[in-house]
Amino acid sequence: MMHFRTFSSATYINRRKVLKTKLPSGIILLLGNHEAPMNYKDNTYQFRQDSNFLYYFGLDISGLAAIIDLDSGEEIIYGTELTIDDIVWTGPLPSVQDMAASIGVTVTKDFSEITEFISKSRQKGRSVHFLAPYRHDNIARLSYWLDIPIHEVHNHTSVSLIKSVISQRSIKEACEIEEINNAVNTTANMHTAAMKFARPGMKEYEIAAAVHQEALKGGGNISFSTILTVKGETLHNHFHGNTIKEGQMVLCDAGAETDMHYAGDMTCTFPVGKKFTSRQREIYQIVLDTHEKAVFNLKPGISYKSVYLHACENIFNGLKSLNITKGDAAEAVALGAHAMFFQCGLGHMMGLDVHDMEDLGEQYVGYTDHIKKSTQFGMKSLRLGRELEPGFVLTVEPGIYFIPTLIDMWRAERKFSDFINYERLELYKDFSGIRIEEDFVITTSGSQLLGRSVPKSIAEVEAIRADVLS
Repeated sequence: MMHFRTFSSATYINRRKVLKTKLPSGIILLLGNHEAPMNYKDNTYQFRQDSNFLYYFGLDISGLAAIIDLDSGEEIIYGTELTIDDIVWTGPLPSVQDMAASIGVTVTKDFSEITEFISKSRQKGRSVHFLAPYRHDNIARLSYWLDIPIHEVHNHTSVSLIKSVISQRSIKEACEIEEINNAVNTTANMHTAAMKFARPGMKEYEIAAAVHQEALKGGGNISFSTILTVKGETLHNHFHGNTIKEGQMVLCDAGAETDMHYAGDMTCTFPVGKKFTSRQREIYQIVLDTHEKAVFNLKPGISYKSVYLHACENIFNGLKSLNITKGDAAEAVALGAHAMFFQCGLGHMMGLDVHDMEDLGEQYVGYTDHIKKSTQFGMKSLRLGRELEPGFVLTVEPGIYFIPTLIDMWRAERKFSDFINYERLELYKDFSGIRIEEDFVITTSGSQLLGRSVPKSIAEVEAIRADVLS
C-alpha cells in the first residue's frame, strides 16, 4: 500500500506546467531527500521529504530525484525499485513507475542514470537549474554530478529558479489552505493540552510529552522541535528539564505537521498557578494588545515590515506606561532601542515548512529588490518584510522578553539611556518572557485566522488554569 497522501494529479501537473513557463531553457533538477543515519546506517532519523520536491511531485518516499526538461517539456523521475531484501523490512510499495504515474509523470529511470543525463546536458552547454541544497549528502551529489568542488556548490544555485519557486509556493492554493487548517487545528489541540495538563511541581518534559502526543494523535507529527519552558526569555529554548513552580509562566511554542507535511505554528503563555501575577498581567496585556493591533493591520498591499514597526512602537508605548521606557516611540524604534524587549521578528511565512521556503533564502522569500532586510539588532531577525498578497500564509508573533545578559550589557554601555529606564528595568530581570502567536491567510480584503482559536485573553487563560487546579 502507498504510505503517503497526495493532492490530485492535476494539481502537480499544473504546478510543473506553470514552473516551465518561468524559465527560458535548460533543465531543472529537483532533489528529493534520502534516509539519514542517526548513529549507524540502519538507525535513521525520521524521514522528511524535501518540501520543493513535495510541492511539484508529491512523492513522500526517500531516494528520488526529478528532471524537468525546459526545452523538450519532458519530466523524469529517478528512483530505485525495492528488492525483496528491502521489502521484508519496509513492506511493499508501488513501483517508482506507478508512483510517478499517480502524479502525472510517465517517464521513470533508475537513480544511477541521472549522472549520465546531467553530464550529457552539460556537454551540450545546457543550463542546469537547481535550488540551494541544505543536506550534506545532496551537496556531495551535486558536487559529483556537476564536477564542482563541494564548497562551491552553493555558488552555482539558480537564483531564477529560486525566485520562480517562491512566486508559486507563496500563494497557497485552496487545497493547501485546507491542509494548513488541519495542521493549525491540531496545533490548537497541542496548546490547549499544555494549558490543561501543566501543574506546579511537574517537569517541563512532562508537559512537552503531552503536547507532542496531540501532534501524533492528529495523524502527523511536530512541525519543529517544541519550545516548552519557564525560561521564556530564551527565544528558542529547547531544554525541558526545569521543574515548574507557582508564580512562574509556561511559554509553549509548538506546531503540528500533517502527514502531507503542511505546518501549524502557535505560541501561548500561561501561569503555572491559577492566575498571572500583577506584573505578568501588565506585560501580557501589552503583548496581547500588540498582537490584536498587528492582526487588524493585515491586508494586501501593506508591507509586513510596517506591521512590525507599528508592533514595536506599541510594545514601547506599553512599557512606557509602566515607566520602563521613555521618550518618543517612533524615534526609539528607528534607532533600535525596542530590541531590548523585542529581539525577534513579528512572524514568518508558513506552509510546507514552518518557516516556509527558508531554505531558499530569506532575502528572496521575505524581501524583494525594493524592500531589503535590515542589519539592525532586533530588526534583522524579521523574516518577512515584503508587501502582503492574497494567498500568503503567515504567523503573527509579538513578544516581550527580559534578558538579564542583554540588560547588563546595554546598561554598562549606557546604550539608549534616553529611551530605557534602567533603574526600573532592573526589577524585571527575573521576569522571563511572553509571546502570543497565531496563523493567518491574507485575503482580498484583509486576513482570516487559520484553525480554531486558542484561549488568549487573560480571563480565558486564567479560567482554564483555575478549572485545572481547582
